[in-house]
Amino acid sequence: MRYCSTRAGVQGRSFRDVLFSGYAPDGGMFMPENIPSLSPETLRTWSHLSYQQLLCEICCLYIPEQEIPRHDLEGLISQALSSFSIPEAVRLVQLKDSLSILELFHGETLAFKDLAMTCTAQFLKYFLRKDGKRATILVGTSGDTGSSAIRSVFGLSEVDIVVVFPRGRITKVQERQMTTSIADNVHVFAADGTSDDIDVPLRKLFADPDLVQGHGLMSLNSVNWSRILVQLAHFLFAYLQLSVPQAEGDALPVLEVLVPTGGAGNITAGCIMKLMGIPLRLVAVVNSNDIVHRALQSGDFSMSDSVKQTLAPAIDIQDPYNLERVFWLLSGRDGAMVKSLMEEFQRTHKLTLPESLHQQLCEVLSSGSVSDDGILEAMRRCWQDNHYLICPHTAVGVWQHYHTLIKPGENRCCIATASPAKFQEAVQKAGLTLDLPEAVRALDKLETRYEVLEQSDDWESKLRQHIESISSMRRRGVAAKNRD
Repeated sequence: MRYCSTRAGVQGRSFRDVLFSGYAPDGGMFMPENIPSLSPETLRTWSHLSYQQLLCEICCLYIPEQEIPRHDLEGLISQALSSFSIPEAVRLVQLKDSLSILELFHGETLAFKDLAMTCTAQFLKYFLRKDGKRATILVGTSGDTGSSAIRSVFGLSEVDIVVVFPRGRITKVQERQMTTSIADNVHVFAADGTSDDIDVPLRKLFADPDLVQGHGLMSLNSVNWSRILVQLAHFLFAYLQLSVPQAEGDALPVLEVLVPTGGAGNITAGCIMKLMGIPLRLVAVVNSNDIVHRALQSGDFSMSDSVKQTLAPAIDIQDPYNLERVFWLLSGRDGAMVKSLMEEFQRTHKLTLPESLHQQLCEVLSSGSVSDDGILEAMRRCWQDNHYLICPHTAVGVWQHYHTLIKPGENRCCIATASPAKFQEAVQKAGLTLDLPEAVRALDKLETRYEVLEQSDDWESKLRQHIESISSMRRRGVAAKNRD
């Protein structure tokens, strides 16, 4: 398995190469050059495997044995999932009205990102220790990614992590999970802007080959292929739990999956699983930041004038950057076309999808958009019907369930992306209550440490200087150690 850029400028990269990358040097995103397919026989064989076993099978398809031998890979995945609060790491809960909820929030930071982040961190550590090298991770976050990335490499001697979050646009729990993570290798910045504003200087930093190569700069955002890879297993696990037929020769049933969507990493993983042969009906559901919904409804892939603050802040995103990967897949891997489209979008923030691409997109995805009132409605109704409390992001998907009919003979699953404990204000606005986990209550008592990026600051320059100072400090530390 080799990897290439969605913009056609890079081919033949190894898994290790793309693991230690952000955006590709041509500005695109890395994708596997071939998408393997899964036969109905394979699905039936795998139907009794645990989530951890399925994740290993999926990773083995995309990580060659000569890069990480299977025995080592199994150990890395086992170690990654060992910190989760339930033995299976994920859990499927069946509610009324034919709705199942796939709980992906049982990691340390109570969000689905912990699953892919802990695995990716283990892969990083494996190669860094093998090669005797260091890396600097640069992450922009709309809420959950930052804390998950920090916890996955917290205190790791081979890695420094720089995280930038939008000040005042995330919940108190999300913020304090980052700012109270005090370690020598953790560097947190609070930026006076939106998560989309943060993406602009980060893209420029990753586009500088001297900075990337000279400082081992890499990303743990879902621009990193390893994040998408691990997320493939979410969809496979849900499908095999709910839909696989037992009799040989039976047609594979369809599973509809409701996916709360922001940066579009999860929905991209779902599209890849669909191309691998899993009969999924995928629904990307967004909040009032509805660029994905508009793209599907009319082909209008254009940013609104501003990012709207909603009760589901982790998906307050107007640049669903992972859709570039979907466009590439659906266009027949036409890198030249994707490059032209995405460069126009980055330049003007406006794009009308070509008719053929829009049609293909509508064949693999449908969409919905939910207001804050709809989020609160779904949270209340889910509690009233099931005595089951959901976070506002999960509520985006559950609202779609309550307002659309299930096709006869199909099952429906909603991806639960975070614990409601991270979103106390939304729970209270819905007129509901919850018992906070001790780890969340303790955050208020912990010391904080972070730097502020004011609107008037040159964010790119300030972050560049910080990255360079980290490397300089590490080199001095190594030199001193060698003298001793």
